[in-house]
Amino acid sequence: MKEILQYFPELTPDQQEKFFRLKELYEFWNAQINVISRKDMDNFYVHHVLHSLAIAKIISFKPGTEVLDVGTGGGFPGIPLAILFPEVNFHLVDSIGKKIKVVNEVANELGLKNVKAEHKRVEELKGQYDFIVSRAVAPWNEIHAWTGRLLKRGGNNTLKNGWILLKGGDLTEELFSVKNRAEAEFIYEFFKMEYFLTKKVVYISG
Repeated sequence: MKEILQYFPELTPDQQEKFFRLKELYEFWNAQINVISRKDMDNFYVHHVLHSLAIAKIISFKPGTEVLDVGTGGGFPGIPLAILFPEVNFHLVDSIGKKIKVVNEVANELGLKNVKAEHKRVEELKGQYDFIVSRAVAPWNEIHAWTGRLLKRGGNNTLKNGWILLKGGDLTEELFSVKNRAEAEFIYEFFKMEYFLTKKVVYISG
């Protein structure tokens, strides 16, 4: 938890409490439905929460923004972002029902009214979103094929509507087709921890 406070010192007492409770809730549900590697729970705040919040270092979503979290798994990056941006609407989807059960339980326990979590395949969705986020779900061309029709054009945030993806490694080939629309930042630039040395936050405008 100290890592969250270090990099996000302006959290309200309510946000601090929600982030504090996150690990306890995930430990409880993870013991019943495995959504996070057991050994990874020791590094929960860095590997999952802070990693998710790297998105907030490139954009501060305006109130009313609609964000889709594709393949959210246990709720990342959607749940940490929903705590940080309580006036932004987050739609978290995953094709694995037991993971969405955990997401719903965590969101309910924390009273996150800005989270809607559904057990669905992305291809079934019909909504329109300002931003589409994901964490290491699939290569860019697959994400674009699934979600291209779901992205609203334009937008009123500091970044034009588009995709924000948490990825690692050499992305030259993967992003070649959108190299003129893609920007990648090393997360280590924001969070000075060895874990983030090769990890990036990638923005692709719509």
